[in-house]
Amino acid sequence: MRVVLDGPSNLGLRAPAPGVVPGCYKLAGAVRDRGFVARIGAEDGGCVTPPRYDLAGWTPGDGVFNAAAMARYTVQVADRVAGFVGQGKFVVLLGGECSNLLGPALGLKRLGRYGVVYLDGHSDFRTVGNSPYVGAAGGEALALVTGRGQADLTDLEGLGPYTLDTDAVLLGIRADDEYVGDVEKAGIPVWPAAKIAEDPDAAARGTLAHLDHLDGFWVHLDVDILDAAVMPAVDSPDPGGIDHDQLRALLRPLLASPRCVGFDIGIFDPDLDPDGRYAAELTDTLVAALQEV
Repeated sequence: MRVVLDGPSNLGLRAPAPGVVPGCYKLAGAVRDRGFVARIGAEDGGCVTPPRYDLAGWTPGDGVFNAAAMARYTVQVADRVAGFVGQGKFVVLLGGECSNLLGPALGLKRLGRYGVVYLDGHSDFRTVGNSPYVGAAGGEALALVTGRGQADLTDLEGLGPYTLDTDAVLLGIRADDEYVGDVEKAGIPVWPAAKIAEDPDAAARGTLAHLDHLDGFWVHLDVDILDAAVMPAVDSPDPGGIDHDQLRALLRPLLASPRCVGFDIGIFDPDLDPDGRYAAELTDTLVAALQEV
């Protein structure tokens, strides 16, 4: 049984302009408005309401902004995800931004050894070791779930790292990603967008083979894996991404695997989609990707 849970957090994303909060918290509503829950035959799992987005007083060097609120929210999402997975339900978590992955990663660590398939146009592997400072957890999410960063986010309940380096795969980054070298040094397999575009099914097969020793895995989807020409409604649109057909071909075998327990979708910003075109296309792609699940 599928269950759709809203996790509309924008806590880990930079402000698009001074005093403006990121609009990605509206993702769940935009997708639901296109009949998503009924179209995939899911039950409604409700909403985990996030704390307020507040950058007051934060300055570079202070660590991850909104960290205390994010930690509380992570535990709440983990409770809900772990509960659903424990009941044998396949979870679709509608974000939000990339730090939403912390909740499923923590919840699944309570249950066993689970991997993460990280679909993103960026590696999100920024740390204090490879950057002057950290701040927006959305740009650090893969680093955080693999235990790199401040303990109040990476070691909740004493369970960090939530995902071992050997149990993660990164797919969809652009050729010029500045942290890919650190990802590769960690031993995390990387499939750049250009390689996925050539053969999405091969990327999915390689990913599944890499994770076949685990209790299961979670799929994280940042929609900026899509090329900026087809998905500009994100905070960091970039050329060189994949298209909707390629994303569907990549997602279908991953989500259809009996070891996949759920996935989250993030970063799409309805504020950048005034006529709803990109929300409709994204929803169609998500529905199509779930047809075999």
